[in-house]
Parts: sequence; C-alpha cells; structure tokens
Amino acid sequence: VVLIRSRKVGLVNRLVQLAILAYVIGWVFVWEKGYQETDSVVSSVTTKVKGITLTNTSSLGTRIWDVADYVIPPQGENSVFVMTNVILTLNQMQGRCPELPDDTTICTAKEDCAPGYVGTHSNGIQTGECVLYNSSIKTCEIFAWCPVENDSYIPKPAFLQEAENFTILVKNNIWYPKFNFTKRNILPTINSTYLKNCIYDSQTDPFCPIFRLGKIVEAAGQNFQEMAVEGGVMGLQINWDCNLDRAASHCVPRYSFRRLDSKDSAHNVSPGYNFRFAKYYKDQNGTESRTLAKAYGIRFDIIVFGKAGKFDIIPTMINIGSGLALFGVATVLCDIVVLYFMKKRYYYREKKYKYVEDYELVSS
Repeated sequence: VVLIRSRKVGLVNRLVQLAILAYVIGWVFVWEKGYQETDSVVSSVTTKVKGITLTNTSSLGTRIWDVADYVIPPQGENSVFVMTNVILTLNQMQGRCPELPDDTTICTAKEDCAPGYVGTHSNGIQTGECVLYNSSIKTCEIFAWCPVENDSYIPKPAFLQEAENFTILVKNNIWYPKFNFTKRNILPTINSTYLKNCIYDSQTDPFCPIFRLGKIVEAAGQNFQEMAVEGGVMGLQINWDCNLDRAASHCVPRYSFRRLDSKDSAHNVSPGYNFRFAKYYKDQNGTESRTLAKAYGIRFDIIVFGKAGKFDIIPTMINIGSGLALFGVATVLCDIVVLYFMKKRYYYREKKYKYVEDYELVSS
C-alpha cells in the first residue's frame, strides 16, 4: 500500500468522515435519541357521551332521545357507537304476513312459493301460500315477525340531526411498565370547573378531553350530516410520545382524527355502518311484541399509541461503538471514489497497488 499525498484525496476522506459524523450525531443521537432506552405504551380507555335531542314524527309523535336511547351498547371496549339515523318497525308480533317484494318473492300462484324455503335475505320461512302484498302485487307468505321491516328508504336528513352537538368525554390512562411511569389525559392542571365547561379545540383547548362529535368529523375532513345518514367509523387517535429525561409535565397527549371506513364514490356498495336490535314487550295477556330498529350511526374508535424514552448507558455505548466503527468505512469509500470516479484514477491505482509477475519455481 502506497500513501498518496493529494489535496483531493484528503478532501474526499474528510467529507466522508464529516458525513458519518453528521449521521451519528444528527440522526442517531439527536433525532432518533439513540442514547435512550424505549418502551411502548399500555393503555385503557373509558368514554361517556352526553346530549339530548327532540324529534316529532307521525309514527312516534313527540319524543325525547337521551344517552340510553342512542348509545349502543352503553359501554364499549375502546369504542362508542352513537346512533344518528334509524328505521323503526313498531309492534311486530310473530305470525303470518306477506314477504317484501323482490325477484324471488313475487308470485302469481301458490305453486310459485315453496313451503319451508328460507332465502339469504328472507325475513321469515315461507308457508307455501301466495298472498296480496298490496292492491297490485302478490308475494309469498312467510311466518315471521310481522309486519316485516321495509328498509328500502333511508331517512334523509338523518333522524337525529342534532347528534353533531353531542359530546364525548374520553378518559385515557397510560402506563410505561419499563419505567413505571403512569399518567392520564385529564392532566393535573385541569380542575372540575374547567372540565365542566371546556370543549376540545386544537388551538384554544388542546388538552380538553371532551369532544363535540361534529368537530371530530369536521377535523377529519368529513361532513357530519352526510355521514349521519348511513353511518361510518371515525378514529380518535391519542399519541403519547414522551421524553422521560424531561419533566413529567411535558408528557402530554396529542389528539388527531380520521375516518376509518372507506368512502369511495366508485366503490359504494354497502356503505356506512348499521346493525339491528329489538326491544321486547309483553301485554297483560302474555302476548309478546317488539320494536325493531335498524340503527345507522357513527362508531368512534379510540386508538392510543406512543412510546417513551429515557437515558440508559447500554444503548448509548452501543451506538457510540457503532458510530466509531463506521469511521472505518470512510477509508473504503474514499478508495472507491479515488480509484473509480476521479480523473487520475489510473495514476492512483498504479501507486496504490504494486503488480508482480507470477511465475513457478522449477526444480532441477
């Protein structure tokens, strides 16, 4: 190996070393905090929704809707469903009635109906009779909860339009087991008076744990009244990225919002979010009836993520050692540049390597 004195070679070597030094200090230690031990968050979430609205319809009359009516179920695991629209079928009782008309249920005679037949979308079991559905259409008779639900028309605007003014209180407790660090999103600086009056705002109240439903949807770039008609799924994200080398007061939650279900106009088959439930009754004679509800609404999923870091000598020494080892790469990179990319690469190659002839010793 021949030592070559050249300003260009020395400059290349220094530039490579500076780049490695910048990577180790800037990226590994400053940006990625390579001197810290890290841990992932363990979290628990509880929610509480508040809000009352009034509806006045021909089928239900004047009615008040409170939390017990539109939050289903009352408690969920890291999520809460708020009903915003509904199709109600009142006073259903088990008996015989005509099926809803479609390609498989419309009939003209008894022979068109098969006793005991149950289709994928049937509301009951066919009896084998063909009966009048209305004055112009006949359908197969079924044994079912009658009258059957007709969900061909979804109420527009949404039945509970005022749901955008409802609020949700999110209580989140987090724990970093490696550092035995715990905290909750109701910060020590928040008192009961403030909690009763605050509503989350990213500018004025970024740490208030009470969220207006309409604002959550709006912050995700969606229109609440449009989403309320057929429902959807919203994500309320809580990020706990904490540097535990600083005071605990600096470890605070950061909130963000996004729509989780797909809203693609080109693929809009079975959009939104809905399910059915029923409330059952018995009269004095023991006759059972029910009210069937097809509920459309918004499910709010609370997603908690984050990590914490704290100084530890072991990752610090490992990253320092790795950084020092990288300086050995400087010589290799310098050789590559000098021997393959510089104008005088042939001259440097002749000086770096000494070529000898290969011959065999012939024995006498």
